Amino acid sequence: MDITHSLATIDLLCTRDFPAEHGRTDVGTGGPGYHIAELQTSGDSWEDDGTEREGTEAQYEIDRDGLGERLIERWSTPQVISLESAFERSQDGEDIPEPWASLSAHVPDVHLWKSPETGRWIALGVSQWDKELPFQLLAVVTEMDPP
Repeated sequence: MDITHSLATIDLLCTRDFPAEHGRTDVGTGGPGYHIAELQTSGDSWEDDGTEREGTEAQYEIDRDGLGERLIERWSTPQVISLESAFERSQDGEDIPEPWASLSAHVPDVHLWKSPETGRWIALGVSQWDKELPFQLLAVVTEMDPP
């Protein structure tokens, strides 16, 4: 993982205007009030006994934590929040705002900071859509309060 590039992407998203509509962006996806950057994506071949997948998952968590250490220098210790209850509430019909609704479907938890300069929330999470799909290290910048 290129930490310098990831930090530059986060810095850019902290100041960039949010898209007017949901859709793809040059770094991932976005919509009214949020950006989601795909900082790193694994391969999607898991043909072994599961150890390769487990190793990749562990590495993505290490990469998230390493990038998080750099953000701690800026914004102090993050909150670590589970998105499980947001997912359950959305499945029960509650209107969870984006980006939290879609994130809760594939990111179990996030490390979360609030920038005192911009008032925006910054979150790091590891996406795990399904066991056959790649892992992604995601950075989220949003003005929407977490659920």
